[in-house]
Amino acid sequence: MLLRDIAHSRTGDKGNISNVSVIAFDPKDWDILQSQVTAERVRAHFGAIITGPVERFELPQISALNFVMHDALAGGVTRSLALDPHGKCLSSLILTLDIDKSNP
Repeated sequence: MLLRDIAHSRTGDKGNISNVSVIAFDPKDWDILQSQVTAERVRAHFGAIITGPVERFELPQISALNFVMHDALAGGVTRSLALDPHGKCLSSLILTLDIDKSNP
């Protein structure tokens, strides 16, 4: 299944850094998020879009993860020629990550 089946996402940006959060619709899916949506998997999923490190922060009280992705916006809003310099579409992209709901 895809991550979008159990979670939604929000994004933010500051310079060349994108924040992408993943929030479970239902707290019972927190274990799946925590175990399967790792910084390494997110980095691999985004591929060449991210040229810097990815940090993961856990927010178990709200069943959410926040990923800080460095060098992810082609220089940032004032430097990028990208169609989406703020990285708002990155929230949609993270939700296409394959997960195994039967394996928390």
